[in-house]
Amino acid sequence: MRHNHNHIERLHELQVLPEVRSLLEHAKSVYVPHSRSELMHIIFGSEENDYTEVVFDLPASQKKGTTDASSMPNTPELTDTPEVTGTPNTQVATKKKDDTKHSLHYTPYKEAHISRCKNGIAINFFDTYMRRRDPEATVIADTLATDKRTFQDRFGRSFDPIRSETFTWLKTQDILVLPFYAGGEKYGYLSLAFIPRQAAFFALALYDLQGYADLEQVNVETIPYGYVYVAPPFRHTHFEGKQVVVHRRQQQYHEMFSYNLYPGPSAKKGVYSMLLNLGEHGTPPWSVLHCSTVRTVTPYENEMVIMHEGASGGGKTEMTQEPHLKKGKMHLAINPDTEEGIILDINDTCDLFPVTDDMGIAHNDLQTGRKLTVEDAEKAWFLRVDHLASYGTDPQLEELCIDPPEPLIFLNIDGKPGATALPWDHIMDEPEKPCPNPRVVLPRHYVQNIVEGSVSVDIRSFGVRTPRCTKEHPSYGIFGVLQVLPPSLAWLWRLVAPRGSANPSIVATGAGMKSEGVGSYWPFALGRKVDQANILLNQIQESPETGYILIPNQFIGAYKVGFNAQWITREFISRRNGLRFRSGKLSPARSPLLGFVPTSFVFNSFQLPRWLLRVEEQVEVGKEGFDAGAKELHDFFHQELRPFREMKELNPLGKAIIDVCLDGGTIQDYVSVMPFLSASLGV
Repeated sequence: MRHNHNHIERLHELQVLPEVRSLLEHAKSVYVPHSRSELMHIIFGSEENDYTEVVFDLPASQKKGTTDASSMPNTPELTDTPEVTGTPNTQVATKKKDDTKHSLHYTPYKEAHISRCKNGIAINFFDTYMRRRDPEATVIADTLATDKRTFQDRFGRSFDPIRSETFTWLKTQDILVLPFYAGGEKYGYLSLAFIPRQAAFFALALYDLQGYADLEQVNVETIPYGYVYVAPPFRHTHFEGKQVVVHRRQQQYHEMFSYNLYPGPSAKKGVYSMLLNLGEHGTPPWSVLHCSTVRTVTPYENEMVIMHEGASGGGKTEMTQEPHLKKGKMHLAINPDTEEGIILDINDTCDLFPVTDDMGIAHNDLQTGRKLTVEDAEKAWFLRVDHLASYGTDPQLEELCIDPPEPLIFLNIDGKPGATALPWDHIMDEPEKPCPNPRVVLPRHYVQNIVEGSVSVDIRSFGVRTPRCTKEHPSYGIFGVLQVLPPSLAWLWRLVAPRGSANPSIVATGAGMKSEGVGSYWPFALGRKVDQANILLNQIQESPETGYILIPNQFIGAYKVGFNAQWITREFISRRNGLRFRSGKLSPARSPLLGFVPTSFVFNSFQLPRWLLRVEEQVEVGKEGFDAGAKELHDFFHQELRPFREMKELNPLGKAIIDVCLDGGTIQDYVSVMPFLSASLGV
């Protein structure tokens, strides 16, 4: 591989941390890749190779966690210090012929296998646990204000020695240094990632997701703010096999230590954490919203921008997708017991112009009017393709995956070397059980009709993954196809942010309702809930012309809807040009937490039955089943909101809104508490 002296020299000229300076000077080797194709070459070692395995040596005699490396699959323990042969990314451990060195015993551990396919690379982890994000991965290792669990609290020891060990271990490696702007050059900051060459696929994922900063174009006086260090063996030697991402915030810089190789908690959400921290300390503070955003253009050329928020699995990616139709028909709602339901003929749908998929910067400098303004914070989208079960489900996405402009990154897809990786061939977690979290990293400039720059948001929707609800088995799946919220309630939903039922994106954490936390991005935030709550409320106050809705996915009462509810709602409100309902066309929901319900919902001359708007009118649910589900929702809100009420620094308006909920207020109470914003609803 050719040397890149200019990049290395420029790297050494930057004003980096002393520990980083020492790493650059003493690492086994340091290389700055400058293109995707070069990273692809590093992954496989040569153009002839189309399969490789990511292998790291674990010092079996120095394990510090309870993970027994010698008992791991495909990892026969060696009796001698191993000699590593082959290319750095396809290490194969063999016994040394020299029997004089027996001080350490090593176990080669296979983390992942990678296939070069015709349309990209298919990355699959041997450990099924590594195929989804662990929601408990993030920990804090600093003394700045935080409501998150600290490293000391979780592990009962200081992080400082492990930090030192991390640098020591990295110095024994061939290091790839990837420079990038977290959040983009305009509002983000220069960051450097230090990645062992064996994990070059991780560098490629980071390159796609966050972009690349050409060091020859970077001012040498620029002080890097973000540092990412990747040390996969520590997952086993220090953290009992768990995904752990440690953030160490300082006034002048931010360090992130990634002790796992699944890109979700680190290359994607870890960088998200860095941006949230940067915004939280901005003057004034700003945020990065957990959202997808799309501009819709109706067949009558009306335009509208919808931003869809929610926890992982809440339908963000689906909001930017075309409806999934079967021969021009939408199977809107089907009763699984009787197979009866509603099937719609869909002739003309809105043209879609995607803006964001998961992370939208809501920087104060973007705000120019009375609507919230956002811009994409990513260079590529980490798309979950579990909905692709066979050919023809989503033709546009399938075409991009099968015949992309450049090779793509696939995760949890069963791609064979030399063949075409098919997005519906999901890797099996076990026989007859496909992985629920197949992914493709899709550079945003490949997406058809992509919108560059910022947009003003007309409607902020919030998605909730709802379980089935019947009178025999009541649940919080009591949402109608469309719930219209006053701004005060919209803020409360963003405080409690239910993670929802059967989430495919993260490792399961038990039954029942779980909160994703403030803004639905709390798992990635590093500071205090009160600060993020105030930022979100200020956004709502400063955007009085943005309206708010609530949309379920998966079930409406007893009926399976998948993501059809949000697709049909997107079409409905786009054709209405927003939430401008005439007087009397919105009525209070049976539960105040669900805001208002349209009195009618007409699409292409078809009027949806009232039981899709009001779940209590389903014979399978009834008022009894609805009220039981409403109580579950009510109790969940009270549980999540009580701690906010005691936060001294919470905006007084926020306290008043929470009091309405805790005191059992009516929908009119929610409207009255923010009267200067209620006109946006037309009620």
